[in-house]
Amino acid sequence: MTKPEDSESLPVILSRMELVSLFLHSEGLYGLQLRLLYGTGIRLMECMRLRISDLNFASQQITIRDPIGHKVRTTFLPSTLIPELKEHLEQRRRIYDTDVLAGHSRVHVPPALSLEYPNNDSSWELQYLFPTTGYVVSKDTGLKTRHHQDEKLLQRAMKKAIHAAGITTPATPHTLRHSFATHLIQSGNDARTVQKLLGHSDISTTIPYVKLANKLRENAKSPLDAL
Repeated sequence: MTKPEDSESLPVILSRMELVSLFLHSEGLYGLQLRLLYGTGIRLMECMRLRISDLNFASQQITIRDPIGHKVRTTFLPSTLIPELKEHLEQRRRIYDTDVLAGHSRVHVPPALSLEYPNNDSSWELQYLFPTTGYVVSKDTGLKTRHHQDEKLLQRAMKKAIHAAGITTPATPHTLRHSFATHLIQSGNDARTVQKLLGHSDISTTIPYVKLANKLRENAKSPLDAL
């Protein structure tokens, strides 16, 4: 019998079968975003704040910046998502061209990023990858512009997909980050690699995924049950 002091809270994850079912019940933009969260391990708000310049198809990497822009890391850009992301960019470009003609293409640029793109807050590269469907008034300039998408929209879309898929595991977009980390470790990646991909400052924040992966190995089933 496990003593109370030996018990600890481990991250909640979705199994690979649950993820397949979730993605089958997620369509359009929200489906793309949910797969992106799992495929990269990024946080919900990091996904919302992605800019066009953060995508690097050649190196298959995504650059993640904190809201202030001082901390920067990179993670995978899943090859399976590249065609869909390129199609999304074509649609995004048409929106941008319309905004340029209307004079509403300026976006908020963090100080660190503005050093890379000085006096260029209307450039295509700095536009949000996932913008609002309409204009909002910028708190910085007072001008009409497009902010990043409201994260609540994706939260609601995932909740709907979870219900439609019949998944009983309590899951939110952040569960996809937990699943990303745990599945990487199960696949043989070391904790330091996962720590870097997740952007954890301390390895102790990553260790629970190692413990969960080990626990799942202890509960391994016969390979016949996997057929």
